[in-house]
Amino acid sequence: MNALAANTAGNRWTRTFAWLLRREFWENRGGFLWAPVITGGIAVAMATLLALAGAVQARRQLGGGEAESIDDLGAYLRIVGAAGDGLLMAGCSMLSAVLAFVVFFYALGSLYDDRRDRSVLFWKSLPVSDAQTVLSKAAWALLLAPLLSVLVGLAVGIALWLVAAVAMLIGGLPHPGALFTHSHPFSVAGRLLATVPLGLLWSLPTVGWLMFCSALVRSKPFLWAALVPVLGCVMLSVFGAVPGLDLPYGKIWYVAVYRGLMSVMPGSWSVHGMGSRLQSGEIHDPSQLVAAILDQTSNWQLYASWDLWIGAAVGAALVAAAIPLRRWRDEASA
Repeated sequence: MNALAANTAGNRWTRTFAWLLRREFWENRGGFLWAPVITGGIAVAMATLLALAGAVQARRQLGGGEAESIDDLGAYLRIVGAAGDGLLMAGCSMLSAVLAFVVFFYALGSLYDDRRDRSVLFWKSLPVSDAQTVLSKAAWALLLAPLLSVLVGLAVGIALWLVAAVAMLIGGLPHPGALFTHSHPFSVAGRLLATVPLGLLWSLPTVGWLMFCSALVRSKPFLWAALVPVLGCVMLSVFGAVPGLDLPYGKIWYVAVYRGLMSVMPGSWSVHGMGSRLQSGEIHDPSQLVAAILDQTSNWQLYASWDLWIGAAVGAALVAAAIPLRRWRDEASA
């Protein structure tokens, strides 16, 4: 009987949690779905116009014929293939900025907006726990919204891929099919999808901090969540002018601002590695640049980094702390 009761309770918890996930999508589909779709559609439309204009101009310069033969065909095909990979990545990279703003403000208002519009009183009347509510919001901010953004970004990248192929064909450029035959779409898609779990762990400090502030403060959560750590770092930097006061200002800024507020930016974990490779002179042509970017998007060495796991632990603790805070604030607002 105990096992049956536990199984029934588990099924009820799962059904309720799935319903909460659907509720979050219904209430925020403008940011989760339509914002990246509209952004991608505008980008594809602009790219189509620019590509067709460039193709027509190139066709005129060639006098309606085709380009002359290429001396180093192998290098040309590699560059065209790298351009195809770059276009696939461009779709996801373009939408990553949109995703960052959507997730940032979604997490910031996730637990505050219910109190502000008093809808918390309605949700309190339903058999839904505070833990389920907080975890459903965290699941969208950390996993489901980034996954949806990558899928939409890949669709946008494929559209850009096709636009580029048609433009090469109209412009009379040789071997337009190299965009397909010398690119690596499955490898690119796999690596971009592999960034979702890495991004989940990396962005936990920011999402946890924003949700914690959303549950804690009575008003103006943006001022508390963003300006307080930034102004605190500025004040500490000002105190650096005091003789004899030697603080690790760089590390403080890194922890409080970069990891605390900017970790929600997809790919922010790869900034340092990419910068060092560019400065070292390892990259000499577009194909090497694309390969370096792909390596950074799936840098498995980060999973062995203390920075990643300490930040994830702090973020998880902040999300957990938001659960009793939501209950306390909701009871105070009731």
